[in-house]
Amino acid sequence: MSQSPKGRLVLTHSTYIPGLIRILEKLAKYPGIQTITPAVIGRARSHSPEFKLKVSVPIRSGFKLIARHGKTVQEVFIITMLPQADLEAAIALSLKGK
Repeated sequence: MSQSPKGRLVLTHSTYIPGLIRILEKLAKYPGIQTITPAVIGRARSHSPEFKLKVSVPIRSGFKLIARHGKTVQEVFIITMLPQADLEAAIALSLKGK
């Protein structure tokens, strides 16, 4: 069996930052991304007027990302073999034209 070139987006929560899923669906199409899992959602002290998605820290098989909009923050875990610079480029492409 051949592996699908498209990554998998795991939808496990009932609540997501508005617009996050649409951006993650675009990101999942990028070659080299295997699995994207949105995780814990919480509140931040400061206000972020625009939607932001940035790499936070590397994990064993990928990276942890932080999505922010307004005072809401959500962790996103990505399983990938891409280097951090390539992942950041893919995120920038996914954010264009939200």
